[in-house]
Amino acid sequence: MSESQKISAAVAKLYDTYPFPPEPLLDEAPPGYNWRWNWLTASAFCTGQKPASTQARILDAGCGTGVGTEYLVHLNPDATVVGIDLSAGALAVARERCQKSGATGVEFHHLSLFDVDQLPGEFDLINCVGVLHHTPDPQRGIQALAQKLAPGGLLHVFVYGELGRWEIKLMQEAIALLQGDRRGDYPDGVAVGRQIFAALPENNRLRQREKERWSWENQRDECFADMYVHPQEIDYNINTVFELIDASGLEFVGFSNPQVWDLERLVGTAPDLLERAQGLSDRQRYRLIELLDPSAITHYEFFLARPPLSRQTWADDNALLNAIPEPSPCLENWQDSPQFFNQDYQLIKLEQSPWQFLVACGQTAGSQTVGELLETVESTLEDVRSLQRQNLVLLSPGQA
Repeated sequence: MSESQKISAAVAKLYDTYPFPPEPLLDEAPPGYNWRWNWLTASAFCTGQKPASTQARILDAGCGTGVGTEYLVHLNPDATVVGIDLSAGALAVARERCQKSGATGVEFHHLSLFDVDQLPGEFDLINCVGVLHHTPDPQRGIQALAQKLAPGGLLHVFVYGELGRWEIKLMQEAIALLQGDRRGDYPDGVAVGRQIFAALPENNRLRQREKERWSWENQRDECFADMYVHPQEIDYNINTVFELIDASGLEFVGFSNPQVWDLERLVGTAPDLLERAQGLSDRQRYRLIELLDPSAITHYEFFLARPPLSRQTWADDNALLNAIPEPSPCLENWQDSPQFFNQDYQLIKLEQSPWQFLVACGQTAGSQTVGELLETVESTLEDVRSLQRQNLVLLSPGQA
């Protein structure tokens, strides 16, 4: 057995022992939404416009127990969804989860990322969250996924960051040292880790970080094992994450948590520093942000695309006036008040003018153009652009 095969077998054993994620199985659709798993909102985020078709083909690559897969099915009723994973135990839970909640429009395959070429056809959206960093060769893994992406298709990736997970890496090594030749006995590793945390002084940095950031979810052994006794983990920084991106051969579209990568949130009170930063490349600016706020960068989440990716900025007034607007499907309670939850579950409050336009969009259900709607409300084109930039409104190109 090769080293790569040994690592894959050890990872499969972990998830057979502790199927992950350990979310409960429901008799109904899961609550809420994740806009990155909604084909319409993910595509609009990346391109500026609603996709031409809702009939996407979606792959959940490394689906685990199907928590994300279930959302993909319920959020994309017109799509075809496929899930793959190397753990038979996790897949069994995924099948039961989706069957139980009525997410029947999905098929599962017992495959690793490296065997994804065994699936027929290409995909419009590939979701690969928390997977690549657990493979023996992430670059080969992302290249395999890239080969299955349709032209204009999107790949959403989530990998760990080394700076925000520094204490986790130290605890992983400490547990491994104390386990000795019992490493790979995952229940023993969980027991050792819990003993260490209980014994450490209250002011110990590792204990404090666990208590502040992770302890709530780590009450469950499945989460604790995934975090602290995983047999394979590669953590990234900006430089190495872009090496991974470059190896994919795909186009970097952007981070799917862009608010984290806004330098102004850190040094906005010092305009001279912002002016100096204007001379930096995008990658240098991202590196600066993670150096200044390391504890916040526990992971990287981003979209890649296979060219050609058609984009629309809506800078042209005529194009915007002829566009067909509709509210994003990933909003809550926006009809009743200008204060509501946006796609990131952040509470926002709109001014009356843009909110009136948003409400009008909902009332017409995508049957009128921006220009026609502006004749019925006291809103402006800049209001529409602001709503689009905030991903509150989806725009479809209209006829010129």
